[in-house]
Amino acid sequence: MQISRYSAPEFDPYGEARQTDTDDGWRAPVAVSALSSVLALPGSKSLTNRELVLAALADGPSTLHAPLWSRDSELMVDGLRALGTGFDRVPGAGGFGDDVRVTPTDELIGSTTIDCGLAGTVMRFLPPVAALALGPTTFDGDEHARRRPMSGVIQGLQALGVDLDDDRRGTLPFTVHGTGAVGGGELQIDASASSQFVSALLLSAPRFERGIDLRHSGERLPSLPHIEMTIECLRARGVDVESPEPGRWIVAPGPIAAIDVDIEPDLSNAAPFLVAALVAGGSVTITGWPAETTQVGAHLIDLLPRFGARVECDADRVTVHAPARGEGGSRGIRGVELDLSEAGELAPNLVALAALADGPSTVLGIGHIRHHETDRLAALAAEINGLGGRVTELDDGLRIEPAPLHAGPWRAYADHRMATSGAIIGLAVPGVVVDDIASTSKTLPQFTALWEQMLA
Repeated sequence: MQISRYSAPEFDPYGEARQTDTDDGWRAPVAVSALSSVLALPGSKSLTNRELVLAALADGPSTLHAPLWSRDSELMVDGLRALGTGFDRVPGAGGFGDDVRVTPTDELIGSTTIDCGLAGTVMRFLPPVAALALGPTTFDGDEHARRRPMSGVIQGLQALGVDLDDDRRGTLPFTVHGTGAVGGGELQIDASASSQFVSALLLSAPRFERGIDLRHSGERLPSLPHIEMTIECLRARGVDVESPEPGRWIVAPGPIAAIDVDIEPDLSNAAPFLVAALVAGGSVTITGWPAETTQVGAHLIDLLPRFGARVECDADRVTVHAPARGEGGSRGIRGVELDLSEAGELAPNLVALAALADGPSTVLGIGHIRHHETDRLAALAAEINGLGGRVTELDDGLRIEPAPLHAGPWRAYADHRMATSGAIIGLAVPGVVVDDIASTSKTLPQFTALWEQMLA
């Protein structure tokens, strides 16, 4: 059974990702009353794409229940299918589409081209898989993808003896000349630009002849929870993984068990909805919240109270209540001092919230998000300042000063987190027009429908 390909702006398998409702873009709706909304969200992109890779390398078929169906996950499916993996959609019990049955091939075959789009997980997780295939596999992606750092994966595979031709660019496009096996063993890389470099090598390492003994050589390592997520996914499939010291991971060679997996809702995608409660007033509840998780979005429970919110956790429901209104009708949102080194993907939405706060904020530990879908620090500063804000770029973050904002265009830079940040600003500022709301299809095709549901 074939899985449909993404095609902006009409991609709409289980929700909506409407490109425009004006000539210039999507006019962000203004909150006209306090919210009282209960929402369910589709599956985690980070978990879905990790489990797709592990299922493709497993020793038998696996079923992923409630996976995310989005541009990123479909690009991952297409890439793995090109290497020989079988995929079948089967009816799911959830409200966001089908489950997927993954059948590994007896022998991975290259001699193909993989379109990475703008998906960091695809461009980084699949080259080590392609190294295990027979034949050349060429990787390329969107224009923005060619500017995303890849050196940790490229140099890491080359150091392991993989024939990888990138014309010394350190970025897409490149070709992996797979021989059907990777020796593995000791390896040192600098993963300062992305924790995905580490996850990419760990995911395929059980299939390396000697596994891997991987060390990080850089001064800092961002987004550690994502590496912890990778480790937990491996261990759940019976893989022996150790981290004997910070910045070192040892994966033993061996089989990857075929198991059925329930994919958690995407907690990072919960951010704009929970933030909306502080901007619009009232409350927003997300259902299906896991009791224990390695997802970065779980940090929202501790982060949003620092802005003045009250967070209530009840079984599998998390509710965010807005702070009391301040003097003169202000929203009562407090300025903050944050270190988001472990939760950088939450930064765009939290910076948008800080732009509506009563006091100044400083958000640090996020220099690495300059290398995400776009330079998010420069993009946030440009767009908020373009609406009258006062945001200053720092070496490792942003300084946000209170300022009245006004109507105007908001550029998304083909970045889903930038698009949702524009929607947050638009709740409070009439006339904000997001040029590319369809970019949310990268991880949440249902964004506009869920946003309207929340406001209704």
